[in-house]
Amino acid sequence: MQPAATADQGKRPVGRRRVLQAILGFSIVSTAAIVLTPILGFLAPPKSSGSEAGGKVLAGTLDSIPLGQGEVVAMGSTPVMVVNTDQGVKAYEAICTHLGCIVAWDEGAGNIVCPCHDGRFNPGSGAVVSGPPPTALPPVEVSVEGNEIYLVAG
Repeated sequence: MQPAATADQGKRPVGRRRVLQAILGFSIVSTAAIVLTPILGFLAPPKSSGSEAGGKVLAGTLDSIPLGQGEVVAMGSTPVMVVNTDQGVKAYEAICTHLGCIVAWDEGAGNIVCPCHDGRFNPGSGAVVSGPPPTALPPVEVSVEGNEIYLVAG
């Protein structure tokens, strides 16, 4: 007759090889997740907001962007430069046509400037004034209703 098995019998201590295999397996899985996550994010981008598919986005008011001033605002995931000029309110995509930097308003010079390579754009037309950008900033449709400035998407 065999003695009754105790709770400790049949269990072996975990060996170094098994611990190293678990660590290696975890490392492989986590590395694959780190590499695949941005790839899958690129292949299946998030759904865009309704503002990019058409409609109006409030960009500000004539009080927040007074005459002779400009401001970068968001229209969905696209930055837009809104400028209040003598010819009316104008808007342009705020992505420099040279290397894709976000442009800014240069209050001292009264124009749109790319901080990366000092490219300058005319606030009334978006045309290149100086610097390396090859083309003008693409225009964005603007609607002024009362005191509110809207960007028309689509």
